Order: sequence, then C-alpha cells, then structure tokens
Amino acid sequence: MNAPPARTRIKICGLTREADVDAAVGAGADAIGFVLYPASPRAVSVERAAELAARLPPFVTPVLLFVNESVPATLDALARVAGAMAQFHGDERPEQCWEASGRGRHRYLRAARIPLGAAGASFDLVKYASDYSRATAILLDAHVEAYGGGGKAFDWSLLPPAVDAHLVLSGGLAPANVGDGIRQLRTRCRSLSVDVSSGVEAAKGLKDAMKIHAFVAAVRAADALS
Repeated sequence: MNAPPARTRIKICGLTREADVDAAVGAGADAIGFVLYPASPRAVSVERAAELAARLPPFVTPVLLFVNESVPATLDALARVAGAMAQFHGDERPEQCWEASGRGRHRYLRAARIPLGAAGASFDLVKYASDYSRATAILLDAHVEAYGGGGKAFDWSLLPPAVDAHLVLSGGLAPANVGDGIRQLRTRCRSLSVDVSSGVEAAKGLKDAMKIHAFVAAVRAADALS
C-alpha cells in the first residue's frame, strides 16, 4: 500500500487586516503570523493582534513574531492572544527563548538567518537546531540587513542533507517557487512547513487574496507529487 502524500503546513505572516485573515483562513492556511516588531512595516499592536486572532476558527494557530523583545513583554503578549505560539526572529539566545516562552508554557519557532549566496554553506544548521532544540521548529529565513528576510531567497541547495528538526522554509517564497523549495528540502528534516509574507502581498502589510490562494494551491500541488 502506498504511503499517503505528505502535507506541508502553511503559515501566512504579516497580516494586518480582517479581510486578509479571512482570505488566508479560507485558502486553508494552518497558521497566521502577526508581527509585534515596531520597526516592521507590517507591525501591529498586541491589541490589534488579539483582535485579528479572535477571528480564527479552531485549529488555525496565531503566531506572534518578536525581535529582541523583553521576556515580560513577550509573556504578556502571549497571554493576551489565546493559543498563540511565539516566533523569535532577533538575536535571542537559547535560554532567552526558553524564558520568554514561559519555560515551555508556549510553543515557539526560532528563526535561523541564512546568509545569501555561497556564504549560506557556512551556516551550521545542524548545530543551530541542536542549540535551539527546545523550539518546536527552526524557521529558515534569508539574512539581510534588517530583521526578516526582506523578500530574499537564500540558496536552499546549500543546506545540510539531514537536520534532526522540524523546519519551516521562509524567505522569498511565492507561488512560482514554493514547490521547488518543498521538493528540495522535504527529505532533509523531520517535517517541512512553509511561511510566506511578501510573496502574497499587494503592498507591504496588505495581502492579495488571489496570491494567497495561488500560493496554497502551489503547495498542495507539490504535496500531491511527493
């Protein structure tokens, strides 16, 4: 009997409007990301994140993105958005992530900032995943000057052939290339998810419902071929 096709879980990040939350949910997203980093053009307040997250149906997870936030502020935000996961996207060390998660009370993702170009081969993802072994998954993003991938894709082929962690591919994804990313990375980790922001936008912080649906369709097409 053939094994069922893998199912790649999908996170749509950087949402700021009710219509975009509804479009992402309607398309079949598994998680919705809210950026709580004031310097980001997609930033929302904790109050706004809680308001938008209240629209989510069962089994769709809100994810709160933090960049070098204090432990008390992180814990306060997580307490105010029911069922939320954290995503640490700054320079947080392993113990800081653990403390800011309430020592395991809240699940969290840890972003790995992978250098662009050939320099990506120098990033020791196996060690990074081991250092942050308490994280639910390691999110792979491109290393650009600002925090966040800046819509850039790093060279996926330079990642190690085997990483003992759940991975979330991010950085420069769009409907046109997400299938290739899934095919390249699915067998290299425990499980693979994908995370998109700029690749489904009409403008920064404003999502395009048609692009969201096209992105989800591209992921499901890649899953069907696995």
